[in-house]
Amino acid sequence: MRVSRLMLVTLRDDPAEAEIPSHKLLLRAGYIRRVASGIYAYLPLLFRVLQKISAIVREELNATGALETLLPQLQPADLWQRSGRWSGYTAGEGIMFHLSDRQGRELGLGPTHEEVITALAADLLRSYRQLPVNLYQIQTKFRDEIRPRFGLMRGREFIMKDGYSFHADEASLKECYAEMDRAYRRIFSRCGLKAVAVEADSGAIGGSASQEFMVTAEAGEDLILSSGDGSYAANQERAVSLAPEAVPLAAQPCQALATPGQSSIEDLCSAHGFDPSQIVKVLLLLARCADGSLQPVLVSLRGDQRLNDVKLANAVSARLAPAQGGLLSIEPLTPDLVRTERLPLDLGAVPFGYLGPDLSDAALVATPGPAPGLGAKPQPRLVAKLLRLTDPTAAQLDGFICGGNRSDLHQVGASWAVLGLKPDVVDLRAAQPGDRCLHDPKQTLSAARGIEVGHIFQLGRKYSEALGARFTNESGTEEALWMGCYGIGVSRLAQAAVEQNHDSNGICWPVAIAPFEVIVVIANLQEPSQRQLGEELYGSLLDAGLDVLLDDRDERAGVKFKDADLLGIPWRVVVGRGAKDGQVELVQRQGSLKRELATADLLAELPGLIEAGRSGLLA
Repeated sequence: MRVSRLMLVTLRDDPAEAEIPSHKLLLRAGYIRRVASGIYAYLPLLFRVLQKISAIVREELNATGALETLLPQLQPADLWQRSGRWSGYTAGEGIMFHLSDRQGRELGLGPTHEEVITALAADLLRSYRQLPVNLYQIQTKFRDEIRPRFGLMRGREFIMKDGYSFHADEASLKECYAEMDRAYRRIFSRCGLKAVAVEADSGAIGGSASQEFMVTAEAGEDLILSSGDGSYAANQERAVSLAPEAVPLAAQPCQALATPGQSSIEDLCSAHGFDPSQIVKVLLLLARCADGSLQPVLVSLRGDQRLNDVKLANAVSARLAPAQGGLLSIEPLTPDLVRTERLPLDLGAVPFGYLGPDLSDAALVATPGPAPGLGAKPQPRLVAKLLRLTDPTAAQLDGFICGGNRSDLHQVGASWAVLGLKPDVVDLRAAQPGDRCLHDPKQTLSAARGIEVGHIFQLGRKYSEALGARFTNESGTEEALWMGCYGIGVSRLAQAAVEQNHDSNGICWPVAIAPFEVIVVIANLQEPSQRQLGEELYGSLLDAGLDVLLDDRDERAGVKFKDADLLGIPWRVVVGRGAKDGQVELVQRQGSLKRELATADLLAELPGLIEAGRSGLLA
């Protein structure tokens, strides 16, 4: 390929829309162009990268016996309604693009394909003799991100490899899950990425176990917490740890304490010498359910700890009544929220800042509003009973300070027995760097930023039971299929590689996924000896089986060198003044190592260097 035919347009300045290095460099180097918010065109250079990543993915998955397929991007709503995910993915801040066809039938643009593949399995897999089956596809997905950002990291349209396996029993599922774990590690290693596997939350996909693969990078959106001995790593959404020991509160009878204007933990501790770990803070929240109902939630947490929103959402989802459907959102319950959304609540008597874990259900007095006018949206139905959840850090306190459920009043020396409560204990706290590890309290957690590039799940029977995907087992009875799910963000992986491999001059692609392996730069196109040698080398390197780009533009040498650094091609051959003597300059992009050598030596040595790079032995 010749640069003169590549439709290459590079930029000298960082685009205003780009925030992180990889996004800036992909735009500046002409790999992508923004079409709309969160929507990018993959230009020829990046498409070559994506093809190489996809080829590695296919080779590794095919080697495990997985079969490639292609599923429809348009998916009927009824499949998602049967799995119970339609409302969660389309209502409120749902991420599914959805539409109606000319017959009024609802459809969604696929953000994922569990429902479609399970429906197909229900039709095609009827006997244990057909199992196990492992299918995958590489396809464009769509997600209506609330705030698209960081280029291909969080876009509204992206390329993904998603795979699904079907099994006769849990043991077979776990075996496949482990095999996919090994395949994923090989894929990321071959792509030249430093990736770490971490325990993860299953999120909206669901399932009993899941694991993310993170590319470590400062610009990562996820926080990884790991132990120094390397035996534990988890996304902060999932991470568990031992909280610091609480400062014991002196044993004393429970008594009221006047705390005028001391509605925050900081004010309370400053005024009375308390430690935050001696306080139980209480949070009042509102869960919106798929059936339109509102579930008030009361969370008790030790005063020095932070709430983990993902753990909270999982705990609430697990405790909702089946009739309430899925959880749509959870948000703080405030008077402003009640007023702006006309919720059937009266929070006028609720003493925010002074709430105790024993707040009465009756404190949230429903106030029937005027009947809605014709066509007006009806008021949502309020569940009259508080859902009370308590983190272990709070439940383990023998005595504590908490709000007195009256303004300007706290209780000192309270206990769960004194308050007449039996806590529903569930891990709700956010693990923090420096916390002690559960597996070894001598170890502490350290933090690093990461970019998620892969995620594998043990789905169990969640989708097969919902969609009626059943098979006949060896005993002749019917049961639901066991399922696994395995995803890789192909386009995100490409940008993650740039985030992990760049310097002040541009991109430094790993050889295995670089758009070209070597670029031949003719320093002066007007010099016949340079032009002739450059063309000869270009042809010889192509004949040697290398991916070669020839910079044949009539530009100044400095412009070509800057563009070559920006593009990040792993090896550069400069045909300059030494051309008359058969001498060229070989530059390795990673580290910018340079040396002069004869063309014969170049042709003998470079193919081996590039083959080592393809194999991951050399960057």
